[in-house]
Amino acid sequence: MKVCVVGSGYVGLVAGTCFAESGNDVICVDVDKDKIDGLKRGIIPIYEPGLKEMVLRNCEEGRLNFTTDLDLAVKESLVCFIAVGTPPGADGSADLQYVLSVARSIGRAMESFKIIVDKSTVPVGTADKVRAAVNEELNKRGVHIEFDVVSNPEFLKEGAAIDDFMKPDRVVIGTDNVRTAEIMKELYSAFMRKSNRLLVMDIRSAEMTKYAANAMLATRITFMNQIANLCERMGADVMAVREGIGSDSRIGYDFLFPGVGYGGSCFPKDVKALVKTADECSYDFVLLKAVELANERQKAVLSDKILRRLGTSGEKPLAGKRFAIWGLSFKPRTDDMRDAPSLTIINRLLEMGASVHAHDPEAMNEAKKHFGDRISYSVNKYDLMRGADALVIITEWNEYRNPDFDRIKELLINPIIFDGRNLYHPGRMKDAGFEYLPIGRNGEAVCEMA
Repeated sequence: MKVCVVGSGYVGLVAGTCFAESGNDVICVDVDKDKIDGLKRGIIPIYEPGLKEMVLRNCEEGRLNFTTDLDLAVKESLVCFIAVGTPPGADGSADLQYVLSVARSIGRAMESFKIIVDKSTVPVGTADKVRAAVNEELNKRGVHIEFDVVSNPEFLKEGAAIDDFMKPDRVVIGTDNVRTAEIMKELYSAFMRKSNRLLVMDIRSAEMTKYAANAMLATRITFMNQIANLCERMGADVMAVREGIGSDSRIGYDFLFPGVGYGGSCFPKDVKALVKTADECSYDFVLLKAVELANERQKAVLSDKILRRLGTSGEKPLAGKRFAIWGLSFKPRTDDMRDAPSLTIINRLLEMGASVHAHDPEAMNEAKKHFGDRISYSVNKYDLMRGADALVIITEWNEYRNPDFDRIKELLINPIIFDGRNLYHPGRMKDAGFEYLPIGRNGEAVCEMA
């Protein structure tokens, strides 16, 4: 099948490459000429395991091409995916200007039947706006060309996007047209060989499904973080509590790891957008507003621990203190730092007068865009600890799970580890001679039960 994907960012590039991998002829389009020129040379603008190899293979075999010429891509394709950004506005609403701009461009370029697919995360009702934008351009041209608009939200986890696309939990197709549904089923058939996980529903339900899924996951994460904070005050161990509740088949273990809050390109943006959508419908989504508030507070939990343990009085209570940071990206296996907890934690440490030396396997170039020379960077995860007052773990990269603790203790001024991801067992750390401050573990009861 001939496919074009407009937008060569994270979603568009992964989708286009995976469609090409399954035998389709794919053209990826972007307005950024430098990005397109780089992709033609095999330069991948994002870090995603396995993506570069797949891009190079499909380019070499002629199934995957890159261009800035949207008109040409539309004319040569049956299915046109819109995969551009929908950044949050000041009020939390999704900014649809790029989606609707692409829709209008498709309307100006199309000469035959097209299936226009919203792959970007968009609010309920966006398909109607896309349809109106295309019709407006066709009317200006004085032509009548049949087309259909489909909602096909993505459910990709950064760091596992290739597997998620090639072996999906589900593929949601929102359409009211039987013929269009069959064409979309054919396009996705290569990913359904073991079992059919394709769900066809009405367009508005498909649009809502994406937001509802991410809001649910954000709520689970936030709930567990709140339980962790309570565990510290009650002298309970949140990891034991996780085992206890996760063993309930109605709950399960996924997305119940406590930490320093969620970040990334999806959860913060989608929760805000769903709250905004609810407000526009005169519905007070109290639960999600609380999730937003709790998550922002959670990002301060680790720096609060540092302040309580090592801070002094005065305007700059951490002046003269130096901290070694492990982890900058919002999660492992990505260089994405959008709404990453590290941004809040490091900025708070700097505001309190501390100096910061950071390591991350993939995100240090991205971190330089946020911090510049306000912090130092190290390509070696141990070198930055020499002379540091403590180690602070923010992201749970595998490289940090089994370090040389003797070496760490030798390099640090104080054998103190503030662990925002609970990578280690408190008992073992105590035996190894460390003062270990994780999230929701080894706290002392400060509340007496009546």
